[in-house]
Amino acid sequence: MSTASQRVSEIGRVLVVGAGRMGSAIAGALRAAGVDVLGPEGRGSTGEGADVVLLAVPDSAIASAASLIPPGRLVGHLSGATELAPLSPHESFSLHPLTTVAGAGHDFSGGYAAVDGGTKRALSVARQLAGALSMTAFQVRDVDRTAYHAAASIASNFLVTLEGFAEQLAASAGVDREALLPLVRAAVENWAERGAKGALTGPIVRGDEATVERQRAAVAERLPEQVGLFDALAAATRELAARSKSASDSLVQGHDSEPDIGVDQAQDTANGGTA
Repeated sequence: MSTASQRVSEIGRVLVVGAGRMGSAIAGALRAAGVDVLGPEGRGSTGEGADVVLLAVPDSAIASAASLIPPGRLVGHLSGATELAPLSPHESFSLHPLTTVAGAGHDFSGGYAAVDGGTKRALSVARQLAGALSMTAFQVRDVDRTAYHAAASIASNFLVTLEGFAEQLAASAGVDREALLPLVRAAVENWAERGAKGALTGPIVRGDEATVERQRAAVAERLPEQVGLFDALAAATRELAARSKSASDSLVQGHDSEPDIGVDQAQDTANGGTA
């Protein structure tokens, strides 16, 4: 038996509870990876015949679904925002695939998953399940879970809201959404490579407030209900630009503080003299 197969077999039999998009996708992907999977079953399942029960149910239904499982099984949920407490008194874990899932057949491989566990064994199972999905696991404790989930919402949900704003404004100028796609992709790739401070471009970072004011006037004329959003984004962008400039200035000052031996001294050194 290969090492990968052995790790999968160590998980035991997994029952997925919840036959929605996530439950169907998780069950199919784990089964395809060689995990012994039951289900997905409905929310009334008791977990009979399973070593591990994975609850793919809405956050508000986690506690009630967990209460139907008899003691003795590992019980986990797939929520990004919910702590482990609703799974009490079970030996519990959480596994949150950091991705959007359209339904059965979803490919989880190459993504990331937030995990946690109430015991060392439970955390190990969460990591093994993530590994079976070919995802990279990282631990998020209960105390950090809400902040983590908010960050995920900002990175995905709020991004779509912003693009919806851009799409509306572009349409008012007769520009199709498709024309913005290369710009959006390039911005995201730059952010992925350099981080927010290094990826920021545009009139605000250049200090061109006259252009920003003309942009605001266009928004006020064509989408007056979005002026508040534009103002909030402009203010946040100014703050980011200021932090970026401060970091850049600090780097320049650090270089300025390094010894400069000068051209003549450098030539002397190259010719065998002393600096």
